[in-house]
Amino acid sequence: MASSTDIITLENFASKMPQWDPNLPNHLYALVDMGSNGIRFSISDLSPPQTRLLKCLYRERAAISLFDALNASPSDGPLTFPPDVIIQVSKTLARFKSIADVYGVPAEHVSVFATEAMRKAENAASMLDAILATSGLGVHVLAPEVETLFGAMGARSGFATVNGLFLDLGGGSVQMTYLNSSTDSYEIAAAQAGKSLPFGAAKLIKILESGEAEAQGTAVSTLQEGMRDAFAKLQRRFASLRATQTDYENGGIDIFLCGGGFRGYGNILMHADSIQPYPLPAIGAYTVQGSVFSQTKQMRRVNAEYQGKIYGMSKRRRQQFPAIATVVEALIDAIPTIRTATFCSGGNREGVLLMKLPRAMREQNPLPLLHPVSSKVELEALQSVLDVVQSSLPADLDLSDVPTVLTLGLGHLFANNIWTRVGESSDANAAFELHQAVHGDASAPGLSHLARAVLGLTLCFRWGASLGPADKLLQDNLQKLVNRTSSEADFWAEYLGAIANVLAVVYPAKPSAADILRKTVRFSSTMHNSKKKTKLRLIISLSSASYQTLETHDLGSYFKNIGKHRDTTDKTERKVELTVQRIDS
Repeated sequence: MASSTDIITLENFASKMPQWDPNLPNHLYALVDMGSNGIRFSISDLSPPQTRLLKCLYRERAAISLFDALNASPSDGPLTFPPDVIIQVSKTLARFKSIADVYGVPAEHVSVFATEAMRKAENAASMLDAILATSGLGVHVLAPEVETLFGAMGARSGFATVNGLFLDLGGGSVQMTYLNSSTDSYEIAAAQAGKSLPFGAAKLIKILESGEAEAQGTAVSTLQEGMRDAFAKLQRRFASLRATQTDYENGGIDIFLCGGGFRGYGNILMHADSIQPYPLPAIGAYTVQGSVFSQTKQMRRVNAEYQGKIYGMSKRRRQQFPAIATVVEALIDAIPTIRTATFCSGGNREGVLLMKLPRAMREQNPLPLLHPVSSKVELEALQSVLDVVQSSLPADLDLSDVPTVLTLGLGHLFANNIWTRVGESSDANAAFELHQAVHGDASAPGLSHLARAVLGLTLCFRWGASLGPADKLLQDNLQKLVNRTSSEADFWAEYLGAIANVLAVVYPAKPSAADILRKTVRFSSTMHNSKKKTKLRLIISLSSASYQTLETHDLGSYFKNIGKHRDTTDKTERKVELTVQRIDS
């Protein structure tokens, strides 16, 4: 190829692409991902201490299909990019470069990478030279194993830890590999073991719509065989993956899906979800059980019969959906036991950024970084709030399998927000917290749909959860979402929200030191269970000053309605019995 390009391999990607350095004066990075179905451009801020969040400042997508451009070539000739497409692409990248300049991205922090379409084009050098001449940008062409690495790590970037099968469905190909972040050098092992199959959504739909029955049958058969072979090889390579197919008590393997094709399948699943309207719009971190994921016939029918707009689905994606469903069916055929399927917003862009970072930073839990503390004193004060909240739970109670703000690692986010917006009305804040959980920090890694729902509900109950009709519907559907995991989840969201309400009443300003809250209020509780009824006996101990100045009987109103809005499938009645006393009594 021409000198305007570099082939990026597993051996050279660290040296060919600029690595993150904490000592640099500028931490802005611009990336152009020249995929088969479109060209994506983004600018990200990797400034410490929030580097791991991969914060995106600007993003844009040019609807230029390099796959379609290649396949417009005469059937008896080589695959080539038409001259007008070369001009269009080079102008688009020149525009992207000018945007990077406006944002102040250093020239050495601008990277362009291309995938399968560029690897296959006979005249790729002409395209690359035109891009260089127009924009001054060289293009990194990713080897297939590097494309697997970046795609898998991009999907992985949205989670604190992962252990599962990762698949990426683009326009020209589908990749499969396995990631277990608890093992050493897992990302390189995944890239080396990954398998790429030439059955992307754009490529496969062309075959399926060709009307040639023999070609269609051959393609589907080859895809199914390729999926089975890829999964079998991964099982031979990774013992922990192999165990998921024999340990039936755990229900099978968790799969993580990225790329526009799989996200399209997720959008159809979300559109048909039993919770309607589904309360969170973003496809990233949307999770379904394996039994739901496997309902391809129903999803085909939804796509074919629904006449309106399906959120997240372009006309092109819906036209490609039969091909997407065919890939999903091949995946289901290859993997006997799928426990859950999670759709990921991250892709090559996030993967490239993540692989710029040192290993220790890549493996950071992103949740504490969403609202970082500024000092040790602030951190100790925040931890003291969590300690007091934790003390309100019965000491002998195991809630490890129940999603709460504490068990999901959301403690700091929860505690940080107990005293925010105290100048607004309780009703406004209750609604605000629901919407903030759904829409706030939209691209933040680490926040699953379940985590957002639990956090939003708990903070909503901190403000009393008095809601108008539209917000009540949102609350109801978030409650249905958390109750899918545990029938107790909603009760504990209500209870911990009420505990937070008590803290804010007893001490109306955010504590500035660790010992302040502990001197003001203490909790203790016990749980008493019968066959159909659970009673939580809570003792609130107040300092003498607080006991004398507060209308202590009013505290009971915060707990009066807890447990009354339980899920219809939960037959256990739960209530809180409150006692208020002095600390020194």
